[in-house]
Amino acid sequence: MVPALLDLILPPRCAGCGAWGAVACPSCLAKLLGEPAPRPPDPAPPGLPDCWSATAYEGAARRMILACKERGRTALVPALAACVATCVAAWQNEAEAEGERAAGLSGAALSGAGLSGGGRGGAGAGGDRAGEGEAAVTWLVPVPSARAAVRRRGHDPVRAVATAAVRELRGRGRAAVLAPLLRQRRRVADQAGLGSLERAANLSGAFEVGHRALGALWPPHSGTGRAVGFRVVLVDDVVTTGATLAEAARALRAAGVTPSAAVTIAATPRRVPYVATRRKHHIRDNHGW
Repeated sequence: MVPALLDLILPPRCAGCGAWGAVACPSCLAKLLGEPAPRPPDPAPPGLPDCWSATAYEGAARRMILACKERGRTALVPALAACVATCVAAWQNEAEAEGERAAGLSGAALSGAGLSGGGRGGAGAGGDRAGEGEAAVTWLVPVPSARAAVRRRGHDPVRAVATAAVRELRGRGRAAVLAPLLRQRRRVADQAGLGSLERAANLSGAFEVGHRALGALWPPHSGTGRAVGFRVVLVDDVVTTGATLAEAARALRAAGVTPSAAVTIAATPRRVPYVATRRKHHIRDNHGW
């Protein structure tokens, strides 16, 4: 945690470019926020939810993520959380627009057939129907880091970022809660150098849902105690092959909770074969496994 203390004592330097004045200068922060958009891996593993990222895992964004995650520069958490919140909001806007388009087409079809309908269905696990006058709550579910990695780093960066992203979303007027539902079920090997199929095998059965944590959030309700709809969004720092997020989604579905999307700060560009890239650069996996 020495870097975190130095950020408090000394004039800060940007983790992205080294410029003095802030842990994230305006230029690098703009690169970090990037352009939120769907950035699924290609090919995507089975079971991967709609996958959005704010930027590519390269340049200033990569340096800032690694500084927070591996070098203890926790002062970067608010900037990374703003990135996640922006991405979640962009996905929500797109999902709501698609819902409105679908509702419009359905209404037009009913009208053309001389039919009309009414009533609302209830929200099941993973549903996104809100009660009358109530906005759906977004559950941010952080992907758990390996226990050994948390001990080595002295913090859990993904959970810290997800926690701060909830605050950021609430500040923007969006209903959100932290939902730390997932936990590690077993140890997994370091994923550096593994291909997509090897990663999937390595992670198979690695996560499970803590039912006590799920019980604390169920049923979803507003601040007045009124039941509301909800959406489940997985949160991680980087998506590479998508194996980690797909396994996390599988564990949620096994507990009856269907994730609507997965959001990461960055997505690894796939310009060359994956195994060759990993062996050349020796980049650690999302969680240091």
